[in-house]
Amino acid sequence: MGEKKVRQRRAPISIAPPVERAFLIAVDTGKDAGWPAVDSLEELASLARTAGAEIVGAEWQQRRHADPDTYIGAGKARELLAAKVETGFTLLIADDELSPTQQRGLEEILEVKVIDRSRLILDIFAMHARTHEGRLQVELAQLEYQLPRLTRLWTHLSRTGGGIGTRGPGESQLETDRRLIRDRIALMKARVDQVRRSRETGAKARAAGGVPTVAIVGYTNAGKSTLLNSLVGSTEVLAEDRLFATLDPTSRRLKLPSGAHAVLTDTVGFIHKLPHQLVDAFRATLEEVERADLLLEVIDASDRHWAEHRATVQEVLEELNVDEKPRIAVANKCDRPNAAALIEGAIKVAAATGEGLPELRAELEALLQRQGVAVDLELPYGVVGEVEALRAKTGIQVAYEDAALRVTGFAPVEVAKALQALKRRAIGRVL
Repeated sequence: MGEKKVRQRRAPISIAPPVERAFLIAVDTGKDAGWPAVDSLEELASLARTAGAEIVGAEWQQRRHADPDTYIGAGKARELLAAKVETGFTLLIADDELSPTQQRGLEEILEVKVIDRSRLILDIFAMHARTHEGRLQVELAQLEYQLPRLTRLWTHLSRTGGGIGTRGPGESQLETDRRLIRDRIALMKARVDQVRRSRETGAKARAAGGVPTVAIVGYTNAGKSTLLNSLVGSTEVLAEDRLFATLDPTSRRLKLPSGAHAVLTDTVGFIHKLPHQLVDAFRATLEEVERADLLLEVIDASDRHWAEHRATVQEVLEELNVDEKPRIAVANKCDRPNAAALIEGAIKVAAATGEGLPELRAELEALLQRQGVAVDLELPYGVVGEVEALRAKTGIQVAYEDAALRVTGFAPVEVAKALQALKRRAIGRVL
């Protein structure tokens, strides 16, 4: 008998893109108080790993200001050629936003792809955007970032693909591409505006129902989503130990100690050197913060840079003109050994274990009540159904007395108006 031929199975062909080998650079001008370059590079490395890169090296240097042509200076850029040979890096990431000139200057010397912190954050947002709303806002931010750096063709954005009838007189290919991207930006802005109007309608409906709203804000990965899940007793919101795990705002109904309810909304996290394109593009989402009656500022007490993180959050809140809103500071992860012993004015909690949450709920309700309108009314039993419906939504107290209902407590403005309307209607019936 002849020998049987043994077929060897071929190894499957991987279609996954190769892991990019990233080298990080930074310039320390001494102007960023509390954020030395070495610490900022540590955060940049976390961002790069979140995006899927392998960190193979990092360098920083002190300068009075970044070089206008190559960011780190032509001499230092040429020194990186040796690091390129040694580490084999294929991607260079700068810790600050690069001008188009700086980016081109580094690419010409090193012959590798060069991006900056802003582009890296935008890419992470694109990876994590799950909803239609999130993807719209991320694309808008990416387009606005890319427009001044346009060096490649964007004709795929045009259904006609360019050609006869699509260019202006004497228009170059680059001008055509810029016009196409501007048209795309206008379209994205219109769609994002539709999202904003839809959210505004929902917010008005909640306000009409007299339900107060609370927005959770804080630095990325401070534990905002974990806190929301723990407070409402749910695991629906994605909570992971990584940067920007949650982009899309999520609202859940929160039951307060008195039985009243509030709407709790988890928002996108902030970060040092947050790209202004993202703040602008995510304006529709961040309006949830603007509409909130109260802010819960979550601080990662276990991070040694918690004070700098708070300063970053404060800057963004000031940019949104909401820094004067009533706020409760929450020192999260206080159960960790390296947690800060005291953050002045903050309630200590461990969202993952539930430690400190009863105290937080009580303080939350107390502050919401202080924001409400004091009510003290006698209403006839004929409106008991309507009164009970309002009580279920708010923290008002209803006493069943011999001759009438006694309504007391603090109520949102809309609920106080509704109670006064019931009072006037009752008086009108008597007359």
